[in-house]
Amino acid sequence: MLTHINLLGLKVTDCVTGFSGVVTSVSFDLYGCIQSVVTPPVTLDGKNEDARWFDVARLTILDEVPVMPRPDFVSVHGPERKPAPSTHPAR
Repeated sequence: MLTHINLLGLKVTDCVTGFSGVVTSVSFDLYGCIQSVVTPPVTLDGKNEDARWFDVARLTILDEVPVMPRPDFVSVHGPERKPAPSTHPAR
């Protein structure tokens, strides 16, 4: 699993379509598929193109150095846990 998480931030290209960009998300599904979102660079005229999903087996890594530091998912904490509100509002 860590191998796939370490794709985050890497420049890749899809070996089937030639689509290139940076891996911005990795998804593991119930059926065993592991896919990544590849986000292309901004075009020369400043437009953002749509990112696309690819099976990780189709991706070729272009650069082993991520474009930015990866998050430390082990120490990242969400908001403080609070008790769920009552289903019936106080009157």
